[in-house]
Amino acid sequence: MKATQYQFRLRDAIIGLQFLFVAFGALVLVPILTGLDPNVALFTAGLGTLIFQVTTRRNVPPIFLASSFAFIAPIIYGVGKWGIAGTMSGLVAAGLFYVLLSILIRVKGSGFIHHLLPPIVTGPVIMTIGLILAPVAVQMATGHTGDGKIVLVPFGTAITISMITLLATIFATLLGKGMIKLLPILIGIIVGYLVSMAFGIVDFSAVAKAPLFASPHFVIPELNWEAVLFIVPIAIAPAVEHIGDILAISRVTGEDYLKNPGLENTLLGDGLATSAASLLGGPPNTTYSEVTGAVTITRAFNPAIMTWASIFAIALAFFSKLGGFLQTIPVPVMGGILLLLFGIIASVGMNTLIHAKTDLSNPRNMIIVSLILVFAIGGMNFKFGGVGFSGIGLGALLGIILNLFLPKGHHEENPLDEYSEMPDDLE
Repeated sequence: MKATQYQFRLRDAIIGLQFLFVAFGALVLVPILTGLDPNVALFTAGLGTLIFQVTTRRNVPPIFLASSFAFIAPIIYGVGKWGIAGTMSGLVAAGLFYVLLSILIRVKGSGFIHHLLPPIVTGPVIMTIGLILAPVAVQMATGHTGDGKIVLVPFGTAITISMITLLATIFATLLGKGMIKLLPILIGIIVGYLVSMAFGIVDFSAVAKAPLFASPHFVIPELNWEAVLFIVPIAIAPAVEHIGDILAISRVTGEDYLKNPGLENTLLGDGLATSAASLLGGPPNTTYSEVTGAVTITRAFNPAIMTWASIFAIALAFFSKLGGFLQTIPVPVMGGILLLLFGIIASVGMNTLIHAKTDLSNPRNMIIVSLILVFAIGGMNFKFGGVGFSGIGLGALLGIILNLFLPKGHHEENPLDEYSEMPDDLE
């Protein structure tokens, strides 16, 4: 009996390591693009998944939480304006926003989410997340820093590398099968990295300087109200998409996780995981659809598997050479990935409107979508009490206000069930 138990534990550990590998490319990409520490992201992904398991009483087996793509643009903006510590205070608040939503769901039921955050608001908000920093992707793809002020790689070399990276990612997405189809971003980075080595632009000094093992560079947040008010409204989109992701996971396993452990508990786990990650200087967490896809293939539903994946992520976080190696990825490689990624995020926003069958010939809907996009992308800025509202956060707040107070006329509201057709999470 003991030998059988040992075999099961070994098998679960191996499958857990495989799932961590599936999530690895996207997990470390977010900190690489935003200037955060990849080793911290690994640690907080493992910690966040364990928190989620405790919160949901391990009743949602195929869940692994890691770096959220939805926050890439606001983190890049925030780190440039308020620094990492100030930005982290906004991300902690974003997690607490999820917690607040979970409490409201517990008290009022899930129907109020549709009333407050329907697709007519969340769709264009998601679009602005992808589009507002599109120029950053272009600058990086052409060899510049994100702000375009410094040339890091000559244009000809940079554009060649970024386009090859982009094409490799596209072909892996469209033509890949099995595990390759689950890892298109990682495939693109590997191809781009190899091409960069051929051009001789990879600098390995960061690997040489890094010790073999060291504690991740944790960052303690510093309260910055501007960062809080900028980032919290951005959390609206991924919070609502959480519903679609939990429904997708339910379809894979044949269990209804909106009832057991309940949306209020899954959202609470997501929120606590995000706040815990941000308290240590890591990116916000979200459920990973590629891991759910791997679970679909393997049919491995044992909760212990994700526990093992979490343990491996935490252990790997102390391997400092890994962080040094990830720092060697050239800017054009990251730019090539971002060209596709930011566009896909915008497409997810459009898909949200399409799946909800939003009638954009309706003047009310046109007004809401138009003003969210223009206020957010155009750089509109308001200040109240010395605190600025701008960008995605301003667009989200404006969308909520317009949706609540503009006359609705004679048309039916879409039910909450429309979220069952939402596209996969932003990651």
